[in-house]
Amino acid sequence: MTPVVFKGTCQQVVAASLCRENLWGYIKFLHLRQNIYLGHSEADNQYAQWLLEIGVGSTMDNNEMIQVPQSMVCANLNSLINRIYPGIGNTRTQDNQYFLDCIILCPTNDEVHDINNAIFQQFNPTVEVHMLRSVDSVSEEDGMHHAYPAEFLQQLNASRLPPALLCLKVGSPVILLRNLDPGEELCNGTRMVVLNVRRKVL
Repeated sequence: MTPVVFKGTCQQVVAASLCRENLWGYIKFLHLRQNIYLGHSEADNQYAQWLLEIGVGSTMDNNEMIQVPQSMVCANLNSLINRIYPGIGNTRTQDNQYFLDCIILCPTNDEVHDINNAIFQQFNPTVEVHMLRSVDSVSEEDGMHHAYPAEFLQQLNASRLPPALLCLKVGSPVILLRNLDPGEELCNGTRMVVLNVRRKVL
């Protein structure tokens, strides 16, 4: 814990710091020089150098635009999906770490839904698609009846709520939005894999 000198002078604060302790002579400094998120190949080193050049602004042209290397450009969405998730249509190439090693980041939720749908279509195309629909209803308060059609409720896409139509495949990844059974030792945001889909008859 950092020592605190109550209403101390500058000299008193320095005297109470770690460098004035007897352990200071036994402390060894370790310098971090390797980015653990990058590999050891030449391409990774070039990518790291490119990021550093962007940080200092040396890669901008006269119009203050940055030229992205052609090796990082994907022609369309399918090429991006195949680049990030190679062999996504082959069940044998996928394991528990398949969707944990790489991820596609998007600026808006609309783009997230579009890319998720495209990935879902390519993921194990021979596996059956289970379409689960929500139960939409409006509560009546103070004796007033609000006639909201089900079509309108199904178009609502509120944050942190599942969609009105949830399509699942066995083996597809899902994220737990809200844990209704804490005894299973799961927390909100846990990544899981669909092993089975059972429909409950009301």
